[in-house]
Amino acid sequence: MNNKKLAPLAAAAAFSLLMTQGALAQKSYDTGASDTEIKIGNVEAYSGPASAYGVIGKTEEAYFKMINDQGGVNGRKINFISYDDSYSPPKTVEQVRKLIESDEVLLVFNALGTPTQTAVQKYQNTKKVPQLFVATGASKWNDPKDYPWTMGFQPSYRVEARIFAKYILKEKPNAKVAVFFQNDDFGKDYVIGLKEVFGEKAKNMIVAEESYETTEPSIDSHIVKLKGTGADVLVDITTPKFAAQAIKKAAELEWKPLHILTDVSVSIGAVMKPAGLEASEGVLSAQYMKDGSDPQWKDDEGMKKFMAFIDKYMPGANISDLNLSYGYAAAQTMVQVLKQCGDDLTRANVMKQAASLKNLAPDTFIPGVRIDTSPTDFAPVEQLKMMQFKGGKWELFGDIISAEAGG
Repeated sequence: MNNKKLAPLAAAAAFSLLMTQGALAQKSYDTGASDTEIKIGNVEAYSGPASAYGVIGKTEEAYFKMINDQGGVNGRKINFISYDDSYSPPKTVEQVRKLIESDEVLLVFNALGTPTQTAVQKYQNTKKVPQLFVATGASKWNDPKDYPWTMGFQPSYRVEARIFAKYILKEKPNAKVAVFFQNDDFGKDYVIGLKEVFGEKAKNMIVAEESYETTEPSIDSHIVKLKGTGADVLVDITTPKFAAQAIKKAAELEWKPLHILTDVSVSIGAVMKPAGLEASEGVLSAQYMKDGSDPQWKDDEGMKKFMAFIDKYMPGANISDLNLSYGYAAAQTMVQVLKQCGDDLTRANVMKQAASLKNLAPDTFIPGVRIDTSPTDFAPVEQLKMMQFKGGKWELFGDIISAEAGG
């Protein structure tokens, strides 16, 4: 009789143990993730004043298609949902809300633009939805204490500006500097970085600070005004459309300052060719990515993978457009984060893994440049190399410069 009573108890205990073990082995999902799918949201400037960047979203879509064709990430397919916000903050708010509240994405990835992403930063952090690898170099994205759900991707504008300022001090210590910048956080970050290094010399060296609005159809009048200041150095902090205009107008005016251009506008296809290759000759910048059209990378293993991807998934794409390399690197980094997440696809773990990247070298990064993050450092890329536009291509020179060395 006792044995008959004990048998059900033993069975119940065994069942309970199995259930507990099953619970421990269960997969963890937040909204936007399942056994078969990971929903990733994105907003991009497919139209409007920054539409030259639209190819980034298209490249990322193609990269995720390649990953899906290979079986996905840990057996899950990526569902990439990308909307056009026309580089307009009110539209960005509308589209990001749609992604989170209607499409129910797990995270928003590599959304473009400083003013546009600033408009949704507090919303996403309140909602605790990752605003991951934001496609802007504003220094504000590296603030894990106040905004733990936001992380940038490329080197910060302020770091790049410091490197430019050091270069100017070394090469032209008595320079008369004109600063031309977009009137938002993107542009203002560069101005701060320049002044941080110039220090007391800033008030004598900087002879003009001229800003423009992204709604302006042309910035020609600004370039005419800046030439009139007698500046012999132009620090040009503009997005591709306006960068091309600035280079072209300076050439028309036969104004030949030492022209230093932000790295967001160094695409040969989107900027230098439209401006004119001859007009672009001698322009300086800094970079952390390889240019697909540059023959120096033809035997590079990473670029061989990139070119094979372009041939299969984006045939006919303009490989001289650096935005292709950028979108590829960002998507490759996103996939690495998802791989590290394993079966714990919660939003908290996505941010934890994004803040745990070590010595990651995307295929399209210049040799020596690595991605490293930590819970207290949300700046994935903090290294650059100076370069000059010569004979229709960018020529790198000098050593890799780290954020510490730059700052």
